[in-house]
Amino acid sequence: MHFLTTSATHTGQHKRLPMRIPIKSTMDNPTTTQYANLMHNFILKARSTVREIDPQNDLTFLRIRSKKNEIMVAPDKDYFLIVIQNPTE
Repeated sequence: MHFLTTSATHTGQHKRLPMRIPIKSTMDNPTTTQYANLMHNFILKARSTVREIDPQNDLTFLRIRSKKNEIMVAPDKDYFLIVIQNPTE
């Protein structure tokens, strides 16, 4: 399973709205939306942590492994590539 989600911030007249819209996915829509929202927040916190440790650094890849899934994220300026796979296969 993999999907792309936008991470760009679009500026309106008075406010900035972060976009968390899945672009492409091989999962059903509710699952994709859940992963997109949860991972978006997690990635932003991870990126912030990396920058707090070293302001000249940035998050380039994130891997999370559990008994059920392995989640790999390649964040870019305008999107996140998120791959979810079964680690036992």
